Amino acid sequence: MASEAVRHIDAIETAPPFTVADIARLTARYAGVSTQAMLADLLTGELQGRVAAVSSFGAESAVLLDMVAAVDKDVPVIFVNTQKMFGETLAYRDELAERLGFTDLRVFRPDPRLLAAKDSTSLRWSYDPDGCCDLRKVEPLRRALAPFDAWVSGRKGFQAGRDALPRFEIDEGRLKINPLADWDKVALEAYFLGRELPRHPLEAQGYPSVGCVPCTSQVQPGEDPRAGRWRGWDKTECGIHDPVF
Repeated sequence: MASEAVRHIDAIETAPPFTVADIARLTARYAGVSTQAMLADLLTGELQGRVAAVSSFGAESAVLLDMVAAVDKDVPVIFVNTQKMFGETLAYRDELAERLGFTDLRVFRPDPRLLAAKDSTSLRWSYDPDGCCDLRKVEPLRRALAPFDAWVSGRKGFQAGRDALPRFEIDEGRLKINPLADWDKVALEAYFLGRELPRHPLEAQGYPSVGCVPCTSQVQPGEDPRAGRWRGWDKTECGIHDPVF
């Protein structure tokens, strides 16, 4: 009997905080509800103290961050510094976080021991971009999210390969929220203008999507906004997000 009790306790302790049933429940609850209203309800209700916003502080990040700040400036904001970021991104991060008034900006970096063992030349991006992303993005974010049951992502459905993006997903047992899943470029631009939000300084130079320096190139007119990410590789995501089919 004692062993059965121990197994039961272990099962409770290791049970994921969110399930597929929760996804269905949340999807139904917020069907037709505006992004801002949904975030306000979740961040001050069911997810209060259990959720973080994850941001790349890229070209369109200001929209979601502004919405989160409007609800609760104490929501932790996680930024993964891969140590291959554009200096403009780091400056934009500081400017935007200060302007929006976030009180808990958390910066995570790659584990230096893992870098020494697996990317001692700092050139892994050139022959194994998936492995580089795993070292510099996925692993640090996993550590960053350890205290949380849910996180907010800035992905948009109109971007390449993301047209089936849902508002809610399960990611390693956590709830992942994609508040901008159904937003298009026109809506984003209108929000930027309406709120007078600052733009990423590289956007005007032909970078509508900004990642790490070695794996981000300028986008030509008519190309998809993410065409400059991992150009020449059969790769569309860094590993933080699974491809959407």
